[in-house]
Amino acid sequence: MKKTEKLLFIGDSITESGRFEDSEGIGFGYVRLIRDFLQVTFPDQTPVIINRGISGNHITDLVTRWDRDVIEADPDYLSISIGINDVWRRLDHPEKDLVYPDQYEEIYRSLIEEVQSKTKAAIILMEPSIHGEDVRSRGNEMLVPYAETVQKLACEYKAILVPAHQAFIEYLNHHGPANLTTDGVHMTSAGNMLLAKTWVRAFLSNEVNNRLECRRF
Repeated sequence: MKKTEKLLFIGDSITESGRFEDSEGIGFGYVRLIRDFLQVTFPDQTPVIINRGISGNHITDLVTRWDRDVIEADPDYLSISIGINDVWRRLDHPEKDLVYPDQYEEIYRSLIEEVQSKTKAAIILMEPSIHGEDVRSRGNEMLVPYAETVQKLACEYKAILVPAHQAFIEYLNHHGPANLTTDGVHMTSAGNMLLAKTWVRAFLSNEVNNRLECRRF
């Protein structure tokens, strides 16, 4: 990491987390916690943090703003978190056009390949976190193939995998329902801390070892 480099986060409301109301444009969620951790741990190496989360985004929304918000920014590191709303839409609006796991993978793959062909960015892929603090909820069942797609793509494209879904499920399995979300999806401060901790651990781990942990798909 270098202070001259750029670390860009893109995603939905969990990433946005009030960035439009924040004078620094970083927001008040996991992105800020990551920035603060890097700043106090590596004060001479912390890259410039850019938050491009937008509330309500599905993976198709990323397509429409990919050139403007990612390619033109030319980041050195790109962290992607998307998929929660694709599942939420299937739960709440089954009559509408939906992005199912196979389409999600196809679109996600095209976004990654565009980044790799047009930028030098190291890619960090975050699993979608949770849909309800009951690990057996319908939302969490539906989220599994989306999380598995992210795992698959991280292996295939040699990206850093942030096992966010796994981290939340493991926490809930060990500790039961907890104060991690306000509504089953959006994070409390504790939920943001768990996300940030999981991200930092994956990011700072040896990238080679991180990739070797990926299972075969």
